[in-house]
Amino acid sequence: MLVLLPPSEGKAPSGTGAPLSPESLSLPGLTPAREAVLEELVELCRADEEKAREVLGLSEGLRGEVAKNAALREAGARPAGEVYTGVLYDALGLASLDAAARERAAEALLVFSGLWGAVRVTDAIPSYRCSMGVKLPGLGALGAYWRTPMASVLPEAAGDGLVLDLRSAAYATAWKPKGEVAERTATVRVLHAPTRKVVSHFNKATKGRIVRSLLTSGTAPEDPARLVEALRDLGYVVETKAPARPGRPWSLDVLVDEVH
Repeated sequence: MLVLLPPSEGKAPSGTGAPLSPESLSLPGLTPAREAVLEELVELCRADEEKAREVLGLSEGLRGEVAKNAALREAGARPAGEVYTGVLYDALGLASLDAAARERAAEALLVFSGLWGAVRVTDAIPSYRCSMGVKLPGLGALGAYWRTPMASVLPEAAGDGLVLDLRSAAYATAWKPKGEVAERTATVRVLHAPTRKVVSHFNKATKGRIVRSLLTSGTAPEDPARLVEALRDLGYVVETKAPARPGRPWSLDVLVDEVH
């Protein structure tokens, strides 16, 4: 099972350990693309703070993020699972998983990123600010930039099992499963049951809880149909929409009344 996650906008501070080593990150096929984005981002933030703030879409109050990006090569790295924070990651609670669940998380979770493309939660990275919606002056829109390297790397990472796609729309642009990989991919919406509407907090928190439930239970469904069964066994209310034609992912709606 491969679980595709969005990053968080907010991030914990960089670590106190060794600086980033790009060649040590998972999915080494993405290394040249990562180096190119990192190089342009660092140079932009070192050369012109105002331009960098405009390109990154940062408010005046987030001006300090530019200096943080400028120092990315020197900043201490820490596991990505510690760097990403926010509603989804709070609900997922990686730090409180038992040893077996943490091992499953290391193997199954893949976090998409405007800067790194995608990383495992065990990959050591510094804190940064660069969303997939950013358009760098040299490389262009990052969502489009990542499509080519992702297309050559992600199918192998997906293996022959289930792909659970919990990414937000901006990060889904970087890689769209195709063919037989798409047929064993499931996307998830979380709907507030009384209104049948997507509500951001319900959406993020419930996705985090779903991933935690799968990791702690040891459940590893092999395809979308078995995922539906597993989620229902775990107490979730799930409605399904099978693909209308071959080569398309499944769509699942998880209904919630409230999130505690």
